[in-house]
Amino acid sequence: MNLNTDHLKRCIDTLESSLALYRKAAPGDIEQEVFRNAIVKGYELTQETAFKLIRRALRDYGHGSRKLDSLPVKELLRTAANHGLMGVTEVERWFAYRDNRNNTAHDYGEGFVKETLSLLPGFLADARTLETGLRARFGGKE
Repeated sequence: MNLNTDHLKRCIDTLESSLALYRKAAPGDIEQEVFRNAIVKGYELTQETAFKLIRRALRDYGHGSRKLDSLPVKELLRTAANHGLMGVTEVERWFAYRDNRNNTAHDYGEGFVKETLSLLPGFLADARTLETGLRARFGGKE
């Protein structure tokens, strides 16, 4: 199976740029708000794109689309680890990212700034590891 990871790579690059621009903006400035909103959406999109690619990759191991589509995200991540697509410690970190992402849907204020921004460097590194691993394993484009 050929798995194209270009969109995930682009999401990661965009999120990384949004974070850099957020950090450069003056605290309390409207630009910082704009970049914070971009980070929230980029964070959500990067996760959803990663989960879609994991689902596609798991089909290569005989899992049916219907079953994979109905799996909760945390179970999907466990299944990915069972097939060597991620390590157990990575999965635990992805659990935290997912929990945080669910919280960002309800909190775009200070709670987001403190918790999510502290998770983003690790998330970006883990997302890049996933993207490069999927690309290497499934022959996707760079």
